[in-house]
Amino acid sequence: MFSRSVSFVVAGAAGAATLTAASAPSPLYPVYQRLWGFSAFVLTVVFAVYVFALLGALLTVGSLSDRVGRRPVASGALVLLALGMVLFTIAGGTGGLVVARIVQGLAVGAATGTTTAMIMDSAPNPRFGSVVSSAVPSLGIVIGAVLAGALVEFAPLPRQLVFLILGVVYLVLAALVWLIPEGAHPKPAVRESLWRSLRPSAGLPAAVRPVFFALVPSMAATWALAGLYLSLGSSVLGDVLEVHSHFVVGIVLGVFFAAGAVGTVVSSVSPTRWREWLGYGTLALGVMVTIVAMLLTTLPLYVAGSAVAGLGFGAAFRFAVHALGEAAPDSRRGEVFATMYIVSYLAFSVPALAAGLAAQRFGLEPTAVAYGALEVALILIATAAGIIRAHQQVSESYAHRA
Repeated sequence: MFSRSVSFVVAGAAGAATLTAASAPSPLYPVYQRLWGFSAFVLTVVFAVYVFALLGALLTVGSLSDRVGRRPVASGALVLLALGMVLFTIAGGTGGLVVARIVQGLAVGAATGTTTAMIMDSAPNPRFGSVVSSAVPSLGIVIGAVLAGALVEFAPLPRQLVFLILGVVYLVLAALVWLIPEGAHPKPAVRESLWRSLRPSAGLPAAVRPVFFALVPSMAATWALAGLYLSLGSSVLGDVLEVHSHFVVGIVLGVFFAAGAVGTVVSSVSPTRWREWLGYGTLALGVMVTIVAMLLTTLPLYVAGSAVAGLGFGAAFRFAVHALGEAAPDSRRGEVFATMYIVSYLAFSVPALAAGLAAQRFGLEPTAVAYGALEVALILIATAAGIIRAHQQVSESYAHRA
C-alpha cells in the first residue's frame, strides 16, 4: 500500500485526470462542426448529454464508495473512462460523438465524488485537502484543453491522439488507486442495502443541509460560467474574436481554468473573513471585462477578463468545498460531494444548453453577452446568500455565548 503522502498525490492525479476528459473535446468542436456540419445547438446537445449522463451516475453510484470502498469505484470508473476515449477515436459522426460523451459522462460521474472523497481522506489536514480537491477540477480541465489544442494543431492524428494518450493514463491510474488505503471504513455492503444505494437519490446529512443550501447560488454562479467556456467557448473565440488556431483556442480556454487553480491557493492563504467575497468579487469583475471584450472584439482584454474570472471561480469553489468538507461526517463524504456535483453540473449544463438554442435564434455574440449578464446576476444572489449566512453565524455565536 502507498504511504499517506503518495496516496494523496495519486488521488489528486486521479481527480485531475477525470476532469481532463471534460475539456479535451472542446478545442475539437469546431473541427467536428466543419466535418459533420452540425449547428451550435447540436454542439451544446453533445455537451449536455455528457452532463446528463454524469448526473445519472452521480445519482446512482455517487455515494456507492461509502458502502463498498473508494478503490473499486474509482478504478472501475477510470476503466470506463478509458473505454470512452476509445469511442472518441473511432467516432465517425454526430451519433458516435454522442455515444462517446455518454460513456464519458457516466465514468466521470462515478469518479468525481469518489476521488474528491479520496483526496480528503488522504490529505495531511482538512485545509490542504480542500485546496487540492477544489483545484484539481480546474487543473484537469487546463491540461485537457491545452493538450488537445496543441495536438490538434501540430501533431499527427489530430482527432485521435489526445484520446489515445488519455486512455492509457486512465488505465494506469485505475491500477494505482488500488494501492491507496481506504480512509474511512465502508458501511456493511449487504446485498439489499447495496441495491438500495443504487436507486436514483441524492442525500445530505441533517448537519450539512444549512451550509449546503446557503452555498447553492455560489455553485450555480461558478459552474454556469465554466459550462459556457467548455460548450460555446471555442465558438466564441472563433466567430466573435476571430481566433482560428486550435492551439490558441486551447490556451485561452486553459487560462480561465488555470487561473481557477491559482484562485484556490490564493483563497487558502487569504484572511478567512475575505475568502468568500474574494471569489465573488473577482468572478463578477472578470465576467464584466469579458463582456466588454466581446463587444469590442479585443482578444487580449478577453484573456485578461478570463483570468480574473478564473481566479474567482477557483476561490469561490474552494470556499464551498472547504465548508462542505468540514461539515460532512467522514463516512458520508462521498454522498455529500456527489450531491454537490449534482447541483454544480446542473448549473454547468442547463444554461449552456439554453445558450445553444438562443445562439441559433439571436446569434452567438448577443447570446454570450446575455449569458454574462445572467452570470453577474447569479453572483449577486450568491453574495446576498453569503451575507445572510454570515449574519446567521454571528447570531448563533452570540446565542451560544449567552
